[in-house]
Amino acid sequence: MIATGLVKTSYPKEDITFLLKDVSNEFTESTLEEREKAVQTGAHYAERLPMEYRPSDEYTNLYHETVGKTKEQLGYLVGLVTRRIFMNAGTDDIVLVSLARAGSPIGILIRRYAEQVMKMEWPHYSVSILRDKGIDEKAIDSIRAAHPTSRIQFVDGWTGKGAIQKELTKAVNSLNKEKNMNLYDDMAVLADPGACAVLFGTREDFLIPSACLNATVSGLVSRTILNKQYIGENDFHGAKFYGELLDEDLSNDFIDQITACFLETQEQVKQEAVSTPVIAERTWQGMKEVEAIGQQMYSETDFHLIKPGVGETTRVLLRRSPWKILVNSLDNPDVHHILMLAEEKKVPVEVVPDLFYRAIGLIRSGKEI
Repeated sequence: MIATGLVKTSYPKEDITFLLKDVSNEFTESTLEEREKAVQTGAHYAERLPMEYRPSDEYTNLYHETVGKTKEQLGYLVGLVTRRIFMNAGTDDIVLVSLARAGSPIGILIRRYAEQVMKMEWPHYSVSILRDKGIDEKAIDSIRAAHPTSRIQFVDGWTGKGAIQKELTKAVNSLNKEKNMNLYDDMAVLADPGACAVLFGTREDFLIPSACLNATVSGLVSRTILNKQYIGENDFHGAKFYGELLDEDLSNDFIDQITACFLETQEQVKQEAVSTPVIAERTWQGMKEVEAIGQQMYSETDFHLIKPGVGETTRVLLRRSPWKILVNSLDNPDVHHILMLAEEKKVPVEVVPDLFYRAIGLIRSGKEI
């Protein structure tokens, strides 16, 4: 047992260990208005939690339809990134560390692919990393103590403009310098539309269905919390377990549906893995577009307000208060759920045909042009 007092989860214990303090009984969610006001006046976004979005029947049906259409592609991409992780590491002594919570289901899928197809046992932990606050060093200390010589592989779901990749690189450099941790910042993701990761399944901006939901596709675990009222100096970052959503939980259904597709694509994955480069150069192409959009849409540019990519745009609509959504086409199936959420929340949508991403969410700041 690596720690006590950890947040509960609906995932099987062999799939993942969340190194997050359980604050389920102490922490109360803020309304969207309270949270937005706090962030705009200087509070950090991780000090408060948004209310969990309860999807409509229509939206839930669209989610199920999307999983059905994309599960084979997702199984293929999981296999490809898993083999690239192994080839890049040069060892089978790998410990997966997913970045909670978007990385958590992807880390589980990678762990399962390694076990079921490649016959390798890769332990899997999930830890908190926060923009402007860094990674949970206590959690990394615990993992390194339990696995002193293993190759630690960080995992996330997708990239936007690269803020988390930059935060990870900064944390890895600091921990290596101060504690000789022997960590690498080569974060692995399923989709890297921002071109800021070196290990990925694809750089196409497409919908990973787990972006469509919150806790009910993430083991019923909340976003991570870093608030001094609840998190002491010696604690892991925190999270809540939403046991009241158990009847609505799709976390394991999502994992199981994609896992069932592993074998049918394994030969194609093998061929692709050996015929294409294992890693790719970071070009930060996504950030270049974000900078251009920021200058067009805001009188004073704060790039944190611009959330590029299908996954990030979805999260903005679920958790924040966007004033506009940009899409490059209304007809692409990958944005249908975004259009549905935008209509539900009365957020205007603008079509920008030459948009690099398929969708971009713009958060309200009071400085919109």
